[in-house]
Amino acid sequence: MERVEDIAGLTWPTWLNAAGLLLASFFGLAALSFQVHPGAEVVAVAFPPWWSTQRIFQAAASANAAIVRTTAIPSLLVVRPEGDTGLSRLRDAGVWLAIDPQAAGACL
Repeated sequence: MERVEDIAGLTWPTWLNAAGLLLASFFGLAALSFQVHPGAEVVAVAFPPWWSTQRIFQAAASANAAIVRTTAIPSLLVVRPEGDTGLSRLRDAGVWLAIDPQAAGACL
């Protein structure tokens, strides 16, 4: 006769499914609310957190972006990109994420 293995140890609690759906909806909603609107004049940009403040300011200046204000987090700046290709120049300068500055201000 074959030995029947207990598969009950391989399942996870049912509340884990609900927690996974909650996290997925939270991140989906955050992604939609942080999205930069087309034609936005001012955006909040996130640089790598290990960069120094001087390097962050130099990267923003190299992309011809005017710095509007700083935030409580040194790697997050609110800038005004110059022209239609301003966001792509900022990404080339090292920006990880560009978000709506009002949404970023609400979080900080």
